[in-house]
Order: sequence, then C-alpha cells, then structure tokens
Amino acid sequence: MPPIVTPFFHADSWTWTYLVRDPESNQAMIVDPVLDFDAKSGRTSTHSAEAVLGAVRDTGAQVAWILETHAHADHLSGGHWLKHQLPGAKLAIGTGIRTVQKTFQKIFNLGEHFPVDGSQFDHLFQDHEQFQVGTLPVTVIPTPGHTNDSVSYLVDDALFVGDSLFMPDGGTARCDFPGGSAARLYQSIQRLYALPADTRVFVCHDYGPDGRPFQCQTTIAAQRAGNIHVRDGVTEAEFVKVREARDATLDMPALILPSVQINIRAGALPEPERNGVSYLKLPINQF
Repeated sequence: MPPIVTPFFHADSWTWTYLVRDPESNQAMIVDPVLDFDAKSGRTSTHSAEAVLGAVRDTGAQVAWILETHAHADHLSGGHWLKHQLPGAKLAIGTGIRTVQKTFQKIFNLGEHFPVDGSQFDHLFQDHEQFQVGTLPVTVIPTPGHTNDSVSYLVDDALFVGDSLFMPDGGTARCDFPGGSAARLYQSIQRLYALPADTRVFVCHDYGPDGRPFQCQTTIAAQRAGNIHVRDGVTEAEFVKVREARDATLDMPALILPSVQINIRAGALPEPERNGVSYLKLPINQF
C-alpha cells in the first residue's frame, strides 16, 4: 500500500512540510519541518511544527525519522525541536551536509570548534542508501545542484524532491548559492525523470505563479511534459543557460543568513553566551 501523505503549508516561506505514514504499521517520517522566525524581532516560535506534531498525535503515528532534503536557505528547520518532542525519532540528512558545513564555517567564521562532520544530525545518508519506514521502502536519491547536500526521498510511489523541482509551472530551484551548479541540477533531475511516470512528486516550495492556488503534488509525467525549465527535449546546455540567466536576476533569500546558520546545526540555536542569549552572525559585504 502506498504511503499516506499529509502536507502542511508555511505561508511565510512558501514551504511544504510532510507527514508520511505507512498505512499498515502507522510508522512515519516527517520531511522538511519549519521553525517559525520573525526576522524583525529575532524571535522563534514553534506554531508550524506544533501543527505537524498535532497530526502525529491525532493519527497515533510512530515517527521514526525527521528528514531534511538539504540545509535550507529560506526557512529555519523545525527538526531539532520536533526531535525533542518525539522520543526515538532520528534526525537525518545527506552526507553532503559536511561540504555545506565546511563552506559556511568559513563564511560565518564559526571557528575550528564548529563541527563540520555532520555530527549535529543522528544519521547521514549515503547516496542511494535504503531503509524502511514500517513496511515502506525508502531510497535516498542524490540530487545536488541547488546545493551540494540536496537529496530526494523515494517512499514507495511518493517522491520528496526538496528544492530540486517546483511544480511544472514553477520550474526549478536556483543554483547560485555556494556549491550550487546548474549542470549538476540538470543531471540530478534526469535521475528523477527516469522514475516511473506515475510517481507522485511532492515539492518543498510553491509560490503560486500567476496567482493560482498553492499546490504541492504533481507527477514525474507532468514534470517531463510541462516543466518550464527542464521538460523532455531540453538539453543540459539549454537548461544551464536559462537557469544561470534567471539566477543572475534574483535577490538573496530574505532569511538566508539566519537560516543557514541554524540549519547546518540541524535546527539547533547557537550555544547561548554568558548572558544566556543565543546570537547569529551577520556578515557585512560578504554576499
């Protein structure tokens, strides 16, 4: 039986979070949870994560995994908070997080004491690693390009693609962050396009192009037929030209500086200083 997928939309960052349940065992995984953050005040809250936790409790789901598709640059992760509410759940990401940590350790001057081995997470997935959620098989598919650490999770017939693909009328994610590569993203997407046509595709973001209602689910067939950036027949060179030209026009994400600092820590805040307050860094003239 295919997984039961419950989506949650975080309107402030246009982010989709998913509770994915095995209908036979009721074991579950959570994909890309959000920690609310008010940039004006510097305050965090757990309203969005609490909604996911409420669904877990309402369904009686036994959460085995809290999964990140990558270290997001547009929202703070709620993974650390949820892990502490769900005893036994493992917080995991792909092994590429080590490269991302090394990059941003230098950018934020975090010092040699900051771990860049991914140890902030309970588990680092190898490319193509397989595991189970109840009776459901899960495969970790490497999809770098948007970031070095991007992975997608294939759960039976359901594919969680992070930022690699948006809905077909939204195209694909940008590739101009440190470690990004439009050519690598194209190659990653071709790997996804080799999956069965009826595979359900669940995106991490949707911006409602042209005012349409926000959506989270499509299929491999729909992506191959109609993705505005990388449908069937588009060559790697054509995609790279379009993607890089578009990236050159984009502003930095509003929350990239706080988000990355938190997300390379697996959603944990920096250690409080002597006054008991956690602080984030703001690099000047770095980007």
